[in-house]
Amino acid sequence: MKPEYGPTLGRLLAPWWHGTRRWVRMAVMLGGAMLVAAAIGLTLTLLSAHYSQGAPMPFSFSYKGLYRTTPDPGGYVKVAAHEGDGSVKYSYAVEPLLLAPYSGNVSGELPVYAAGYAKELARLDPHFVLRGEGKTRVNKVPGYQLLYTTMSQGHELFGRNVLLTPEKEGVRRGVKIVMLTSATASSKVKTPKEVASTGVLLKPLKTFTFG
Repeated sequence: MKPEYGPTLGRLLAPWWHGTRRWVRMAVMLGGAMLVAAAIGLTLTLLSAHYSQGAPMPFSFSYKGLYRTTPDPGGYVKVAAHEGDGSVKYSYAVEPLLLAPYSGNVSGELPVYAAGYAKELARLDPHFVLRGEGKTRVNKVPGYQLLYTTMSQGHELFGRNVLLTPEKEGVRRGVKIVMLTSATASSKVKTPKEVASTGVLLKPLKTFTFG
């Protein structure tokens, strides 16, 4: 720095720094370290994360505002966000799908599978109420979805489970994308059909790709 610009901040603070007590210097350094850690944490929160799965069912997706957690038994991956009381706010999980041998097009087989899948969900969850079902698309890949409500820890949840397979003739392996949103999480999500139409679940669904 040129002399005409005056002393640096370091030079100005040097007498105070050397003259102060050791515990004060330690507190300042600790505070600085905490600020750096907080800045790093904030940066990681704002950046998108990416998940990639290999064989037997390769797929990938990106997400933001959600955090990796333990998947349900047999599941591939789960990312979620929770309320202050620990209840589910948002959840996005990918689980394996295996169709029975069939003839014809997979678009005709998925509704058949969905009927049995809905009965299984109702058997496992006494709060499960099917609200609708039908065809859907994820990144132009045709699939089938179940729309439902359920309860967890006393909170109502909107559920949207998408059954999806790669676009291959005779394909039997695919995925179940299981998405949950708390009924109070967003004013823009008022029904199960609107789950992942906006908010943090939109990104992982729209970026989901096979391969």
